[in-house]
Amino acid sequence: MSDSPLLMAMVDGLLALSGWEVFAALLGIAYVIFAAKESQWCWLFAFISTLIYTLLFWEGQLPMQALLNFYYMGMAVYGYLLWQKQGKTEDKKALAISKFTWLQQSAFLIIGSLLTFVTASYLISIDASQSPYLDAGVTVFSVLNTILMARKILQNWLYWIVIDAAAIQLYYQTGYYATIVMFSVYLVLAFLGYLNWMKRYYQPQQQAS
Repeated sequence: MSDSPLLMAMVDGLLALSGWEVFAALLGIAYVIFAAKESQWCWLFAFISTLIYTLLFWEGQLPMQALLNFYYMGMAVYGYLLWQKQGKTEDKKALAISKFTWLQQSAFLIIGSLLTFVTASYLISIDASQSPYLDAGVTVFSVLNTILMARKILQNWLYWIVIDAAAIQLYYQTGYYATIVMFSVYLVLAFLGYLNWMKRYYQPQQQAS
């Protein structure tokens, strides 16, 4: 029986990995782990990881992913400042986990889908991406969902599961194999993050009853 083409491609890619890609992937995993625990230090890992990925993706001709990670750098600063209040128990304005309504979720999905179509059409017109629809979709929804995460919207973890699955396909097509491993770990961590945040969301309500 011959070896799986996918497995062989991933083995060959992993053997040729850039040390920077591996380092950025490890920092990215640390970011999600700390985010699931509501630790403000997750944003420091995010900043360094996305700085490296911005340079890697720009060189790898994935412009939307490069711009996305550049955006992540700014959001890392925003998220850190926003979450910094969390440790101040005397601050009644400390950011708490909240939920989107069904109307808000519908608006999120419709806006994201429209922006994905427009962005992908532009990328096709200028022949700027190897996988325009995946590139655009992962970028658009990641941009929108990072805002939800910074604002501690509970459903962000569910959206990350879908985004991460799409990203795995994108990075397989473009040869970023360490990043595939990172996003595979992200899938598991996103599920665990959702469970952890859901527990934290309902805990104050249970204590108040």
